[in-house]
Parts: sequence; structure tokens; C-alpha cells
Amino acid sequence: MTQLLQNIIDGLGRGSIYALLALGVAVVFGIMHLLNFAHGELITIPGYLTYWAFNHGWNWWTVVPLILVSAVGSSLLIERIAFSRVRGAKDFTMLLTSFGVHFIVSALFLLYVSASVKSIQRPGWAADTVALGSLRIEIFDLLVIGVTIVTLLATTWLLQRTMFGLSLRAAASDFEAARLMGVNSDSVIRGAFALSGFLAGIAGIFWLMRAGSVTPTAGIDPMLKGVLAALIGGLGSLRGAVVGGLVLGLAEVLLRAWLPEGIQNLTTGFVFVLIALLFIFKPGGLLAVPQVERV
Repeated sequence: MTQLLQNIIDGLGRGSIYALLALGVAVVFGIMHLLNFAHGELITIPGYLTYWAFNHGWNWWTVVPLILVSAVGSSLLIERIAFSRVRGAKDFTMLLTSFGVHFIVSALFLLYVSASVKSIQRPGWAADTVALGSLRIEIFDLLVIGVTIVTLLATTWLLQRTMFGLSLRAAASDFEAARLMGVNSDSVIRGAFALSGFLAGIAGIFWLMRAGSVTPTAGIDPMLKGVLAALIGGLGSLRGAVVGGLVLGLAEVLLRAWLPEGIQNLTTGFVFVLIALLFIFKPGGLLAVPQVERV
């Protein structure tokens, strides 16, 4: 029982990061019906800036704001340079654009920085634990879970209690009707990308702390986790994004703990099998929402 509780806490810590990534994916999808496969670059770009900052004497207290600002700035820049050009195009064109952004950013770092792994200093407390009865809980997991809860509450307040949130929810429900009612489409879309970047920045802080390194392709893994979590929860549902992230994190940790030692390396494969079974019985995800036509 103790080991099960330990695994659940570990899974919630991992899943909280996935939930933040999925939320960022879901926010943009709700407005543009764009499944943004360039979302991982919002961790790659801040990751290289973090590497540069530590080489110039910065510490985590000053690096954290840098990650947040650079993630938001990168998201807005990507929207301006790439997605604003294809805003009225077909879904497939927008999907290809997101893939193109991912490969271009990776290629730029590969050509002009380095293909080698760049190490990032982990905070000294990241591996420390606290005792709770017979449980040994990592401070890192507690911090991730706590920050995620605060972020989710703040995001809910933003969407439910502010004019920006009202505009965002109206546009997600019916973009054309919202535009006819006076909602500025450019402002809403840029606001959605800014919020997506901020959520990715928070996830990126913990992702980089845990990974301790960055490469030109560092965004692939977080992008896949975020997209998968959003799909599991149900695209377009912010609650579903959170549920999907937690489910994905718990599935990874529990399967790795329960599988025989000889096949633990196949954990990812088993996770994908479970996801495939989920989509067979629940094609729209756990919390499917009605889809409307993108305009």
C-alpha cells in the first residue's frame, strides 16, 4: 500500500507537468482548432536561454522569470510569423505549418548553436525528500503539484471572471458569432497564444529542472506529452486537458512500477496501447466536447 501511494504521488507530480502542457495546447485549439505541434518549442527556446543564463552567472531565482517571458514571447512571435499567415487556411495547412515551425526551430539551433547536449544546472533541493509517515515524498513533486493547482485556479478565474476570459470562451464556442458581437479576433487569438505560452513556460520550468539538459530536439517529448494529454482528456476541453495530463502521468508511473523488470523499457509502448484502446471506446476523449466549425 505504501508503494502504491508513493507511485500515485510520483504520477501526480509527472502528470501535473503534462496537464500544464495540455492546457496550453487546448487553449489554442479551442480558438483556432489548431493542434499545435510547435508547442514544444516553447520549452526548447527558453531551455537554450536558460543554458546561456547559467553560463553568465544567473541562478534559478532570476532564470524562472526569463523562462516565463521567453515562452510567452516565443509563442507570440510564432503566431505572428507563421500562424497569422495561414489563419484562414484549411486545417491541414495549419497542421503542416505547426510541423514546419518545429523543424525550422530545431534546425536553427542545430546549425547555429550545436547538436550536442547542453547541461542545465538542477536546483540542489530538487532531489530532497520529506517524510510523511512511511512515505518519502520529493519536494520537487510537492512543488509541481502545488504550483499546478495554483495555476489552474488562476486560469479558471481568468477565463470565468475577466472580459478577456469571456471573449476567449465566446470565441471558442462560436468564433463567427463572437466576432459579429464585437470581439476583436486578432486580440483574442494573440491572447490565447500568450496564455498558451505562459502555461508552457510554467511547465518548462519544471521540465528543465527535471531534465537538466537541452538539445535542438528537446521540444519533441513535451510536445507529444501535451498533445497526447489533450487528446486523452478531449480536445477543446480545459478540464479534459488537466484530467488527460494526470491520467497520462499516473499511467506512466504505475505501469513502470507494475511491469516485470525485463519489459519496463516498453512502458511507453504499453501506454500507447492503452491510449489506443481508450480512443476505440471513447473517440472524443474522456471529456469530449461538441466541435464547431473553425472560421
